[in-house]
Amino acid sequence: MSPQLLFMQALNGLQYGILLFLLAAGLTLVFGIMSFINLAHGALYMMGAYFAAATFGHTNSFLLAILAGLGGAMALGVALDRCGFARLYPRAHLDQVLATFGLMLFCNEAVRMIWGSAPIFMSLPDALSNTVMVLGTPYPLYRLLIILAGLLVALGLYLLIERTRVGMLIRAGASNRAMVAALGVNIGWLNTFIFALGAGLAGLGGAMVGPILSVQPGMGDSILIMTLVVIVIGGIGSIRGAFLGALVVGLVDTLGRTVAPALLGRALEQELASTLGAAVSSLAVYVLMVIVLAVKPEGLFPVKKR
Repeated sequence: MSPQLLFMQALNGLQYGILLFLLAAGLTLVFGIMSFINLAHGALYMMGAYFAAATFGHTNSFLLAILAGLGGAMALGVALDRCGFARLYPRAHLDQVLATFGLMLFCNEAVRMIWGSAPIFMSLPDALSNTVMVLGTPYPLYRLLIILAGLLVALGLYLLIERTRVGMLIRAGASNRAMVAALGVNIGWLNTFIFALGAGLAGLGGAMVGPILSVQPGMGDSILIMTLVVIVIGGIGSIRGAFLGALVVGLVDTLGRTVAPALLGRALEQELASTLGAAVSSLAVYVLMVIVLAVKPEGLFPVKKR
């Protein structure tokens, strides 16, 4: 395996990790602060992709498509929170799981009814379809922009939570919701803001992945599982944990699919090595999660006690 191929796959793993972070950041905020299990988070990712694809199909504007994915998912998050989810926050986790799982199934069927079952493909503008040289390795410009966008989102979330009054209220609400409410803060609207923020990040991820993957019903189901793995590894409720955990999972998953077959190919026949390597690489992330849980049950980067 050439060093150039290994470096390119590392960049792909970084890009995949950034995409996972966009989903994990919102999900870990909602679960860590509101103690709400939202299995429909993947559906919000899917809806953001469909909003973006539909907007792109009507306007042929890639920028408007990204904004539609972000804004549409945020608006949907506000509607879900105010119309139903707010009543589930004090309920048992089993009630939350059943309700959000049902919503996930509803969204999958809704997009089939509206847009059909056939995949939808978004094309990139000519300016974003080029490749650039990264340390002597050609790499798609758009994938590099996804990495940059994710880093900017991570910086923005850090500044929001650590440097603003809203962030202070979010941290305080996570520590003692009753005291924050007694001080006159509208906890309901704070919850709505957090949920809409998480939904918007999921929608942004879905919109940005549209030109790379096909937009289709159920596309959020598999990535939701990987997002939950990221949260467990990074630490529930920790944005830092979601970011670093997503990068670790993205690199392990992507490099595993490249390295494992190559290593096994030295000792086994090529066909057997490819089959066994694919199986080993698909298990690598879950093995990593088991090891982390055994060594640090709270995750690698748990929330700091204040």
